Amino acid sequence: MRVLLVEDEKGISSAICQVLKKENFTVDPVFTGTDGLDWALDGSYDAIILDVMLPGMDGFQVLKRVREKGLKTPVCMLTARSGLDDRVRGLESGADYYLPKPFQMAELIACLRAITRRREEAPVMELGFGDIQLNQQEAKLVNKNTGESVKLGAKEYQIMEMFLRNPRQILPKETIFDRVWGYESEADYSNLEVYLSFVRKKLTFLGSKVKIKATRGIGYSLEEEA
Repeated sequence: MRVLLVEDEKGISSAICQVLKKENFTVDPVFTGTDGLDWALDGSYDAIILDVMLPGMDGFQVLKRVREKGLKTPVCMLTARSGLDDRVRGLESGADYYLPKPFQMAELIACLRAITRRREEAPVMELGFGDIQLNQQEAKLVNKNTGESVKLGAKEYQIMEMFLRNPRQILPKETIFDRVWGYESEADYSNLEVYLSFVRKKLTFLGSKVKIKATRGIGYSLEEEA
Protein backbone atom coordinates (compact mmCIF):
# COMPACT_ATOMS: atom_id res chain seq x y z
CA MET A 1 0.00 0.00 0.00
CA ARG A 2 1.44 3.37 -1.01
CA VAL A 3 0.91 6.34 1.31
CA LEU A 4 1.67 10.04 0.87
CA LEU A 5 2.65 11.69 4.16
CA VAL A 6 2.34 15.50 4.24
CA GLU A 7 3.83 16.58 7.58
CA ASP A 8 6.20 19.51 8.09
CA GLU A 9 7.62 18.38 11.47
CA LYS A 10 10.47 16.18 10.29
CA GLY A 11 10.80 14.33 13.60
CA ILE A 12 7.15 13.27 13.50
CA SER A 13 7.40 12.49 9.79
CA SER A 14 10.44 10.26 10.33
CA ALA A 15 8.76 8.40 13.20
CA ILE A 16 5.60 7.78 11.16
CA CYS A 17 7.64 6.58 8.18
CA GLN A 18 9.58 4.11 10.30
CA VAL A 19 6.44 2.61 11.84
CA LEU A 20 4.51 2.40 8.55
CA LYS A 21 7.43 0.79 6.72
CA LYS A 22 7.54 -1.92 9.40
CA GLU A 23 3.88 -2.52 8.59
CA ASN A 24 4.81 -2.95 4.90
CA PHE A 25 3.51 0.44 3.74
CA THR A 26 5.44 2.35 1.09
CA VAL A 27 5.65 5.96 2.31
CA ASP A 28 6.54 9.13 0.41
CA PRO A 29 7.14 12.02 2.87
CA VAL A 30 6.83 15.65 1.80
CA PHE A 31 7.03 18.70 4.04
CA THR A 32 4.97 21.55 2.54
CA GLY A 33 1.38 21.97 1.47
CA THR A 34 2.35 22.90 -2.08
CA ASP A 35 4.50 19.78 -2.47
CA GLY A 36 1.73 17.74 -0.88
CA LEU A 37 -0.77 18.95 -3.46
CA ASP A 38 1.61 18.32 -6.34
CA TRP A 39 2.35 14.76 -5.24
CA ALA A 40 -1.28 14.01 -4.33
CA LEU A 41 -2.44 15.01 -7.82
CA ASP A 42 -0.24 12.25 -9.23
CA GLY A 43 -3.16 10.04 -8.24
CA SER A 44 -1.05 6.96 -7.48
CA TYR A 45 -1.58 6.79 -3.73
CA ASP A 46 -3.81 4.45 -1.76
CA ALA A 47 -4.08 6.96 1.10
CA ILE A 48 -2.87 10.40 2.19
CA ILE A 49 -1.91 11.45 5.71
CA LEU A 50 -2.35 15.21 5.73
CA ASP A 51 -1.37 17.67 8.45
CA VAL A 52 -3.34 20.93 8.72
CA MET A 53 -0.66 23.42 9.76
CA LEU A 54 1.67 23.37 6.77
CA PRO A 55 3.94 25.94 5.10
CA GLY A 56 2.91 27.16 1.66
CA MET A 57 -0.67 25.91 1.78
CA ASP A 58 -2.59 24.55 4.74
CA GLY A 59 -4.11 21.08 4.82
CA PHE A 60 -7.67 22.31 4.31
CA GLN A 61 -6.62 24.06 1.10
CA VAL A 62 -4.73 20.99 -0.11
CA LEU A 63 -7.72 18.76 0.56
CA LYS A 64 -10.10 21.16 -1.17
CA ARG A 65 -7.93 21.25 -4.30
CA VAL A 66 -7.55 17.46 -4.31
CA ARG A 67 -11.30 16.94 -4.15
CA GLU A 68 -11.95 19.64 -6.77
CA LYS A 69 -9.74 17.64 -9.15
CA GLY A 70 -12.02 14.66 -8.63
CA LEU A 71 -9.51 12.52 -6.75
CA LYS A 72 -11.16 10.18 -4.27
CA THR A 73 -7.97 9.08 -2.51
CA PRO A 74 -8.77 8.43 1.18
CA VAL A 75 -7.39 11.19 3.44
CA CYS A 76 -6.57 11.04 7.13
CA MET A 77 -6.08 14.55 8.55
CA LEU A 78 -3.44 14.64 11.25
CA THR A 79 -3.19 17.78 13.37
CA ALA A 80 -2.84 19.36 16.79
CA ARG A 81 -5.97 21.40 16.06
CA SER A 82 -8.51 19.16 17.74
CA GLY A 83 -11.39 21.61 18.23
CA LEU A 84 -14.84 20.57 17.08
CA ASP A 85 -15.01 23.29 14.40
CA ASP A 86 -11.73 22.08 12.86
CA ARG A 87 -12.83 18.45 12.89
CA VAL A 88 -16.12 19.35 11.24
CA ARG A 89 -14.37 21.52 8.66
CA GLY A 90 -11.95 18.72 7.80
CA LEU A 91 -14.68 16.11 7.39
CA GLU A 92 -16.89 18.45 5.38
CA SER A 93 -13.93 19.26 3.12
CA GLY A 94 -13.69 15.60 2.17
CA ALA A 95 -11.47 14.02 4.82
CA ASP A 96 -12.21 10.38 5.63
CA TYR A 97 -10.79 10.53 9.16
CA TYR A 98 -9.59 13.24 11.54
CA LEU A 99 -6.88 12.17 13.99
CA PRO A 100 -5.80 14.81 16.57
CA LYS A 101 -2.27 14.94 17.98
CA PRO A 102 -0.96 13.41 20.17
CA PHE A 103 -2.00 10.01 18.84
CA GLN A 104 -1.00 6.38 19.13
CA MET A 105 0.67 4.81 16.11
CA ALA A 106 -1.67 1.84 16.40
CA GLU A 107 -4.63 4.17 15.88
CA LEU A 108 -3.00 5.74 12.82
CA ILE A 109 -2.40 2.30 11.28
CA ALA A 110 -5.98 1.27 12.06
CA CYS A 111 -7.18 4.51 10.46
CA LEU A 112 -5.24 3.80 7.25
CA ARG A 113 -6.52 0.26 7.02
CA ALA A 114 -10.10 1.41 7.60
CA ILE A 115 -10.14 4.25 5.06
CA THR A 116 -8.44 2.17 2.36
CA ARG A 117 -10.63 -0.92 2.78
CA ARG A 118 -13.28 0.42 0.42
CA ARG A 119 -10.67 1.32 -2.19
CA GLU A 120 -9.08 -2.13 -2.00
CA GLU A 121 -12.46 -3.73 -2.66
CA ALA A 122 -13.17 -1.51 -5.67
CA PRO A 123 -12.58 -2.86 -9.21
CA VAL A 124 -8.98 -2.54 -10.34
CA MET A 125 -8.58 0.20 -12.93
CA GLU A 126 -6.14 -0.01 -15.81
CA LEU A 127 -4.11 2.90 -17.13
CA GLY A 128 -3.53 3.07 -20.86
CA PHE A 129 -2.03 5.18 -23.62
CA GLY A 130 -1.73 4.37 -27.29
CA ASP A 131 -1.42 0.61 -27.73
CA ILE A 132 -0.28 -0.15 -24.17
CA GLN A 133 -2.11 -0.72 -20.94
CA LEU A 134 -0.85 -1.11 -17.37
CA ASN A 135 -2.47 -3.94 -15.48
CA GLN A 136 -2.18 -2.61 -11.93
CA GLN A 137 -3.25 -5.81 -10.24
CA GLU A 138 -0.57 -7.98 -11.85
CA ALA A 139 2.02 -5.21 -12.44
CA LYS A 140 2.15 -6.07 -16.13
CA LEU A 141 2.50 -3.91 -19.22
CA VAL A 142 0.25 -5.13 -22.03
CA ASN A 143 0.13 -4.46 -25.77
CA LYS A 144 -3.62 -4.12 -26.36
CA ASN A 145 -3.29 -4.94 -30.06
CA THR A 146 -1.35 -8.19 -29.71
CA GLY A 147 -2.17 -9.31 -26.19
CA GLU A 148 1.55 -9.64 -25.42
CA SER A 149 2.49 -8.71 -21.85
CA VAL A 150 5.60 -8.26 -19.75
CA LYS A 151 6.09 -8.15 -15.99
CA LEU A 152 7.43 -4.92 -14.48
CA GLY A 153 9.73 -4.62 -11.51
CA ALA A 154 8.73 -2.29 -8.66
CA LYS A 155 10.61 0.77 -9.89
CA GLU A 156 9.77 0.07 -13.53
CA TYR A 157 6.11 -0.03 -12.51
CA GLN A 158 6.34 3.29 -10.63
CA ILE A 159 8.04 4.98 -13.59
CA MET A 160 5.51 3.63 -16.09
CA GLU A 161 2.60 4.57 -13.87
CA MET A 162 3.85 8.17 -13.66
CA PHE A 163 4.15 8.40 -17.43
CA LEU A 164 0.72 6.87 -18.05
CA ARG A 165 -0.90 9.32 -15.64
CA ASN A 166 0.81 12.19 -17.48
CA PRO A 167 1.03 11.19 -21.19
CA ARG A 168 2.68 13.66 -23.57
CA GLN A 169 3.77 15.81 -20.61
CA ILE A 170 7.47 16.37 -20.00
CA LEU A 171 8.32 15.14 -16.52
CA PRO A 172 11.55 16.63 -15.11
CA LYS A 173 14.07 13.95 -14.22
CA GLU A 174 14.23 15.38 -10.68
CA THR A 175 10.49 14.79 -10.26
CA ILE A 176 10.68 11.20 -11.49
CA PHE A 177 13.72 10.46 -9.35
CA ASP A 178 12.24 11.95 -6.15
CA ARG A 179 8.95 10.08 -6.52
CA VAL A 180 10.51 6.71 -7.31
CA TRP A 181 13.59 6.77 -5.07
CA GLY A 182 12.54 9.37 -2.47
CA TYR A 183 14.16 12.53 -1.15
CA GLU A 184 16.52 10.74 1.21
CA SER A 185 17.82 8.14 -1.22
CA GLU A 186 21.57 7.82 -1.69
CA ALA A 187 21.05 6.76 -5.32
CA ASP A 188 21.90 9.17 -8.13
CA TYR A 189 20.39 10.05 -11.49
CA SER A 190 22.33 7.27 -13.21
CA ASN A 191 19.92 4.84 -11.53
CA LEU A 192 17.04 6.58 -13.28
CA GLU A 193 18.78 6.24 -16.64
CA VAL A 194 19.25 2.53 -16.03
CA TYR A 195 15.59 1.93 -15.20
CA LEU A 196 14.39 4.07 -18.10
CA SER A 197 16.51 1.82 -20.31
CA PHE A 198 14.81 -1.24 -18.81
CA VAL A 199 11.35 0.20 -19.48
CA ARG A 200 12.26 1.18 -23.05
CA LYS A 201 13.46 -2.38 -23.74
CA LYS A 202 10.17 -3.79 -22.47
CA LEU A 203 8.20 -1.41 -24.69
CA THR A 204 10.31 -2.59 -27.63
CA PHE A 205 9.77 -6.23 -26.63
CA LEU A 206 6.01 -5.62 -26.76
CA GLY A 207 6.30 -4.08 -30.23
CA SER A 208 4.63 -0.92 -28.94
CA LYS A 209 4.49 2.38 -30.80
CA VAL A 210 4.69 4.15 -27.44
CA LYS A 211 8.13 5.55 -26.65
CA ILE A 212 9.82 7.41 -23.81
CA LYS A 213 11.22 10.58 -25.36
CA ALA A 214 14.10 12.50 -23.80
CA THR A 215 14.05 16.29 -24.07
CA ARG A 216 17.62 17.38 -23.47
CA GLY A 217 18.11 19.36 -20.30
CA ILE A 218 14.43 19.18 -19.33
CA GLY A 219 13.12 15.66 -18.80
CA TYR A 220 11.16 12.80 -20.34
CA SER A 221 7.72 12.29 -21.85
CA LEU A 222 5.59 9.40 -23.04
CA GLU A 223 4.84 9.79 -26.74
CA GLU A 224 3.20 7.73 -29.46
CA GLU A 225 4.74 7.28 -32.89
CA ALA A 226 2.55 8.34 -35.80
